[in-house]
Amino acid sequence: METATFAGGCFWCTEAVFQRLKGVESVMPGYTGGAIANPTYDQVCSGRTGHAEAVQVTFDPAVISYETLLNVFFQLHDPTTLNRQGADAGTQYRSAVFYHDEAQKETAERVKAEVDASGHYSDKLVTEISPLTDFYPAEAYHQDFYQRNQTYPYCQVVIDPKITKLYKTFSELTAPRFRHS
Repeated sequence: METATFAGGCFWCTEAVFQRLKGVESVMPGYTGGAIANPTYDQVCSGRTGHAEAVQVTFDPAVISYETLLNVFFQLHDPTTLNRQGADAGTQYRSAVFYHDEAQKETAERVKAEVDASGHYSDKLVTEISPLTDFYPAEAYHQDFYQRNQTYPYCQVVIDPKITKLYKTFSELTAPRFRHS
C-alpha cells in the first residue's frame, strides 16, 4: 500500500470522491501544511494555522496509480481558484498536493503541467505542490461524513454533483460498493 495526500477544498467532498475509487483502501480527512501541532477544526477554520483541510488516501498501486489519483484530483475540484472552492474561502480550502517522496513530487509536477497545458481549464492551475510534513486526522465526526449524512443540504448541493461527475468521467475506476444509481 502507498499513501497520497491531497487538499481540494472541503475534506468532506474530497473524502467522498476518493472513497469511491477501486484500489483505494481508506481515506482519512485531516489537516496538513501548517505550523500548529494537533490543530482542531475550529482552529483550522480560523485561517490562522496555515493548515489545509486535506485527505490521506491509502491505495494499492497495483490497482490504481498515483498518477490516476492525481488526474481524478485535478478533475473533481477547481485547481484554478486560489484559496477557494465554491463558497468555501480561505487558505484552509486551497488546492494542494502534499508529496511523500521525490517520485510523487515529480509525478505531481508533471501531471499538473499536463493538465495546465491541456486547455481543460481556461485559467492557470494554482495548485501548490509541497512536501508532506505532519498530517493530523480530523475529529471523528468529520470521518465518513458524506456516508453518514447524505441528506445534509451541503452534501446534496456540493458533494452529490462531484460524485455524479466522478461516475460520468471516471466510471471505470469506481468501486462496486459505491455504485451510483
